[in-house]
Amino acid sequence: MVVAPVIFLCKNQPGFSPALLAGKIRLVEIPLPARILGLDHGDRRIGVAISDELGLTAQPLLTFHRTQPRNDMRSLARILRRHGCSTIVVGLPLHMSGDMSPRGVAATEFANALREDLKVPVILWDERLSTAEAHRHLDASGRRADTRKDVIDQVAAVLILQSYLDARHSAESRPDAHDVI
Repeated sequence: MVVAPVIFLCKNQPGFSPALLAGKIRLVEIPLPARILGLDHGDRRIGVAISDELGLTAQPLLTFHRTQPRNDMRSLARILRRHGCSTIVVGLPLHMSGDMSPRGVAATEFANALREDLKVPVILWDERLSTAEAHRHLDASGRRADTRKDVIDQVAAVLILQSYLDARHSAESRPDAHDVI
């Protein structure tokens, strides 16, 4: 069996020319893995972050103000479709001892509703101190306290999702990765 070499070129790479490729190689489209959505669930707002296509980094997407549960689900369903997300990571606020907090119970109920309504895998991820860390990041960036309300939930969602992505990547790089996540 003869296997033809596969060459990956970027269209905007210096020297790229479709004429150079004519008859020499076969272009293969490789589907990228679906993105992952990260949520910082709150009573009034939900911070939303999204992974890159490779699942390595988390970026802030938006913060939306909660209205009614049905409207919240519709908004999240639109975001999932628009950005091609297949999984949702929801921050789980636990007490420092690891015990479930009242907000943790609410986040768990929200995650269960997401699973049921949106029919996607939902992962609850420990978010202890994510909001405090988000405030530290905003302090370091020089963001004034009176303008933080608009972005604090997004930053917390990024921290939650990035923590999940890092743990997943670390687990995948270990030989016993199938046992971890």
